[in-house]
Amino acid sequence: MRRLFPVTEETPAQPAKGAAGTGPGSVPDALADREWTLAELAAVYAYPELAPGGGTAWLRANMVSTLDGAAQHEGRSQPISGAADMRIFGTLRALADAVVVGAGTVRQEGYRPARARAEFAALRAAAGQGPAPAVAVVTAGLELDFSLPLFTSPLVPTLVLTGAAAAPDRVAAAEKAGARVVIAGDGAGVDPARAVRALAGLGHTRLLTEGGPRLLGQMVASGALDELCLTVAPMLTAGDAQRIAGGPSVAVPHRFVLASLLEEEGFLFSRYRRA
Repeated sequence: MRRLFPVTEETPAQPAKGAAGTGPGSVPDALADREWTLAELAAVYAYPELAPGGGTAWLRANMVSTLDGAAQHEGRSQPISGAADMRIFGTLRALADAVVVGAGTVRQEGYRPARARAEFAALRAAAGQGPAPAVAVVTAGLELDFSLPLFTSPLVPTLVLTGAAAAPDRVAAAEKAGARVVIAGDGAGVDPARAVRALAGLGHTRLLTEGGPRLLGQMVASGALDELCLTVAPMLTAGDAQRIAGGPSVAVPHRFVLASLLEEEGFLFSRYRRA
């Protein structure tokens, strides 16, 4: 892993232990190609400080794309991921209060409950977080298999975000399975901005969404997204796979600024924040 941005005069100039090119005149440690520790990744991806009791949340998205813009291959993101991408994926989850995901992605990717990781236990405890993030599933029709471990055996109860017009029998099925149903829309669907406020009201202020593309598109269109963590995989797939965000276009493109850029084995790990 190498840090490509930001690099300043204050960047520590100590070479990585055992890295090629150590010694006088070697590149700074930030530029040395080595595997970063989870603590270093956590520091790079730390959430910004929010005003206590302000009822606000920070919503970041984590997505992966090929060089030609495909967010999936044969319907799943795993084939275009890699080892470093999965380390960052796990780190982002470990920093979050809640992971927000669309029902379609739950079905396609076979979502399971977030697990507690010993490597992040002290960091989460210091931040006042539980042992693992909650998973919050965004769904209008609640067409979900509530017998799955995501609902029956999570470490913390799974949240189901839906609209006020959701079918009562499906709401009852979700609650019977142990999920907590949160109303975040006046109709059948979910208003992304209202969902963020509802989660913040439950104490979940560090939010992470892993898509899919339809949900991310809705979050972009609503103006709810604060940060995008985008992995660019050194792959070409062609075909007609989805982009990382779908749905209607916005009237004026939303401007984001680059916050950090890492690289490993040709994969680029960028982090952009709202301008």
